[in-house]
Amino acid sequence: MNETIDYQWYVASLGRTLVWARLRVREAGTAEIFDSDGNTLTYDSDDTARAALFDAEFVAFDGLDEDDALARGFSLDEVSPPRAENDAALRNLMVQSLGARA
Repeated sequence: MNETIDYQWYVASLGRTLVWARLRVREAGTAEIFDSDGNTLTYDSDDTARAALFDAEFVAFDGLDEDDALARGFSLDEVSPPRAENDAALRNLMVQSLGARA
């Protein structure tokens, strides 16, 4: 059985738009990235998957502090990773527009 043992959210910012990606690490040591297009990309290891995310300028959401978030154009108080009952519903939440700043 290839159960999920861990998952982590990654975020990239383009102005006031956030793009999310979810990394899942499987028991067998493989990893999957669920991307903003609704694709599930499979990697041979979590290190390879993280490298792909970093190459695409994503950062680990749980590794951000408020100063890091502000440098990327948002506050940790205003965002959290998307949630949905399944990946089909989650797909529509993977790109988040924060609107204009006041």
